[in-house]
Amino acid sequence: MFANEKTRPDISASLFLLLAFLLAGANPALSQPEQPGDGTAAFRQAEQAVTLLRNEGQLIPLRRLDTLRIAYLGVGRPLSDSFYPTLQRYMPVARLELPFASSEAEAEAWLQELGKEYNLLIVEVMDYSIGGQLPPSYQQANLLEAIGRYERAIVVIHGDGTVFRMAPGLMESQRLIVAPNRLEYAPSVAAQIIFGGLGARAKMPAPLQNTSFRRGDGLESEGGLRLRYTPPAYAGMDAQLLEDSIRAIVEEGIRAGAFPGAQVLVAKDGNVVYHKAFGYHTYDSLQAVQATDIYDLASVTKISSALPALMRLHGQGKFDLDAPLKQYFPQLGRSNKDTLSFRSMLAHNARLLPWIPYWKGTLRGNARYPWKKRWDNERINDFRFRWCTFKTDSSARFPVYVTDSLWLHRNYKEKIYKAIRKSPLNEKEGYVYSGLLFYLLPEMVAELTGEDFERYLKKTFYHPLGAYTITYNPLRFFPQSRIVPTERDTFFRMALLHGRVHDEGAAMMGGVSGNAGLFASANDLAKLMTMYMNFGAYAGEQYIAEESAREFTRCQYCETGNRRGLGFDKPLIEYDPKDSSVAEAASPDSFGHSGYTGTFTWADPKNGLLYVFMSNRVYPTRDNPKIYRLNIRPRIHEVLYEAVRE
Repeated sequence: MFANEKTRPDISASLFLLLAFLLAGANPALSQPEQPGDGTAAFRQAEQAVTLLRNEGQLIPLRRLDTLRIAYLGVGRPLSDSFYPTLQRYMPVARLELPFASSEAEAEAWLQELGKEYNLLIVEVMDYSIGGQLPPSYQQANLLEAIGRYERAIVVIHGDGTVFRMAPGLMESQRLIVAPNRLEYAPSVAAQIIFGGLGARAKMPAPLQNTSFRRGDGLESEGGLRLRYTPPAYAGMDAQLLEDSIRAIVEEGIRAGAFPGAQVLVAKDGNVVYHKAFGYHTYDSLQAVQATDIYDLASVTKISSALPALMRLHGQGKFDLDAPLKQYFPQLGRSNKDTLSFRSMLAHNARLLPWIPYWKGTLRGNARYPWKKRWDNERINDFRFRWCTFKTDSSARFPVYVTDSLWLHRNYKEKIYKAIRKSPLNEKEGYVYSGLLFYLLPEMVAELTGEDFERYLKKTFYHPLGAYTITYNPLRFFPQSRIVPTERDTFFRMALLHGRVHDEGAAMMGGVSGNAGLFASANDLAKLMTMYMNFGAYAGEQYIAEESAREFTRCQYCETGNRRGLGFDKPLIEYDPKDSSVAEAASPDSFGHSGYTGTFTWADPKNGLLYVFMSNRVYPTRDNPKIYRLNIRPRIHEVLYEAVRE
């Protein structure tokens, strides 16, 4: 991108490039074959040029993201806009407006006020000239001098060091990264070094003018802690095949009306090599899908909420997979389910009914046995509610939001538990997919941990991972415009479901269940799945005991023809293209889950491949099987394996 720009020669940048070529052999990834224009060489040049010069307190790479409140300040006009978006891939980072400080005292006062809200400031300084004129950053000498003394700052400078002549105090920055300003990937590499996706290893090829830094200076930092964001060829994948094939399949689905838009993310060996958005939120084509948009995960919630909690508790010796249901959920004691083991239920091997239409228990004459009424799409307003279930406005007795005009009784959750308790078991043993157990798990996890279920998940997993978009009831935290609409419900809630859970049962539990209810972006879901692929480890932390992660992701009843793991789906024991939701090449070690709304994720530790697909295939109606008929998700999954270079 920048090689064709007509700018003055940058001697320092040229030296950085020379060093990159000379040291290229130091990168073990370089054994992969290169193709012209695939981005691999340019990315490696940036890796060998971005230099960590100071790292007081070994703050870089950042740890414990849940303890950080980060703000970003850009000084000057960037040649590339990749630095801040790359920061955002790791966790939310607030973007500040550039203040004008008429004195250093004024700048220090601004920083002091800033420290009340944020505990880390990342400053990007563009140190270059345009058309022979001084860079815009030179107008901020007072601010830069104050930043140089600010203990809570990481300073990244794109340029050859001339900015230090104007603001010599900046050289005293406790954490300092310098990068050439003519390398396409340098801003992204610098951001990834800060978060530990990549490690710093570059050395200065020449003295940095106006500073005490000399040739050979440069610190190393740990990399490989978190996801990296690289060109496909860098990770040994065919970039053109990925781009052409995935785009063709997704656009085929959009043209056929399988879904109005989608996101696709692909990672190989911890490198996110493909992450693109297609189409629109809805078929009216008013709002294009962005890669950061948030989707209703539907049943992908099963492996993203209560399941990691159970895995962690299992590793801590607080949860026994072979214990009976009544041991951890006494409300179902003395029922036909009290002796069912959690192992059998999590593997869908316990004779539980597939599901219960709980909302039909709110209708007059249908409260005792809601599972007996055949599920159909009859409109709920063709019936009458029982007086003790719904009201049209909220109150102390009816606080559970379902829609703006439907508020559920505060104790209705007990009715759901009662419906599960009374439901019959299937006559035949064997595999039957069921979500009933997952409605019980939030209360069980809360009891075992002594904490609110949602708070426990965020504190223990989502926020430390930097996966802040994984949440229930996302309208509390994100604008509706960032959330993709799910369905126009024409038989129960009589409303557009937009930021509210699609699953009826989860809606009647306040949007929070282990069966459905989570929302997330593809990038944040990938972080959780990568932790699973690493058998419970991510960013230097062991979230789940390795033994537990391996146990939950292995097939439990293969000998009886049941492919399932514990909560996780697995490849068919005998591949059948008509029934398989994954690629034939997916290894037996792979695992994942699909979601009714059109979501899907699959991890293959053996092959180092991770796949996330997001869509709202149920918009405007769930009566749309085209995503299945066209085999959209498994066909894309096949492309991943085809794109891996030998």
